[in-house]
Amino acid sequence: MAAQEIRASEDAAGLAALISRAAGETGDKTRGLPPVEKWNPPFCGDIDMEIRADGTWFYLGTPIGRAPLVRLFSTVLRKDEDGKTYLVTPVEKIGIRVADAPFVAVEMSVTDRNGQQVLTFRTNTGDVVEAGKEYPLRFVIHGENSELKPYLHVRGRLEALVSRAVMYELADLGEIADIEGREMFCVRSAGCVFPVMAADELDMLSR
Repeated sequence: MAAQEIRASEDAAGLAALISRAAGETGDKTRGLPPVEKWNPPFCGDIDMEIRADGTWFYLGTPIGRAPLVRLFSTVLRKDEDGKTYLVTPVEKIGIRVADAPFVAVEMSVTDRNGQQVLTFRTNTGDVVEAGKEYPLRFVIHGENSELKPYLHVRGRLEALVSRAVMYELADLGEIADIEGREMFCVRSAGCVFPVMAADELDMLSR
């Protein structure tokens, strides 16, 4: 490992230790999630930390390779009304950069519950989220190539971008439904219907 990588790793570990000491005793022990939405600490500036579009975390320009560190950082993420994402503890709020969504949904399971299809997703940071009324799916057509990008609500204002592989699995579960008088391509989970796009625009999926 290069000296710069070692230094970045050590700095990230030091930052993680501070966050752990500040937040570790006040979190939800069943989910490992501190109550960041309840905290109102002062803003302490931005740090050189970025979550890339593929879900990789970088600190000082170097990937954070230790999964436990990434998991710890992810538990104190909060997106505020200003649209920016922060690491939040009871004593400080630190700004970071997020290229797309802070999480990536990397796995999906399909189960039946009393005759209803239920979609459960696992994120790259270990969150397990069941799509439904509380955690909806939304779909965006993005860019010049009309790329379909599904997002899953995880917590607060934070979402997970559904990975391409999982997106194809999701598309295979789609069906046509009438929504407010228009035929829409949709997916269902836990009794909720999530529109993907108009049925006559399905050819965009293959572009």
